[in-house]
Amino acid sequence: MKARDYLWCALNLMLDREETLARLCPHCRAEAEEERCPVCGMPTGETTAAHNASFDQERYERLKRGERI
Repeated sequence: MKARDYLWCALNLMLDREETLARLCPHCRAEAEEERCPVCGMPTGETTAAHNASFDQERYERLKRGERI
């Protein structure tokens, strides 16, 4: 394939995606346009780091300042 053939294919893939998104309701379209993890499907914008539910941020701040618990 020549470079123009790759460009033609890429453009048509983009147009097909836009046509598919245009048929969705606004809520579903917003979800479909979010960047997602290819493994678990979680939005990548919200998964910047792991979150430890048992971590006590206030206690950590007190210990960091040298206060006794």
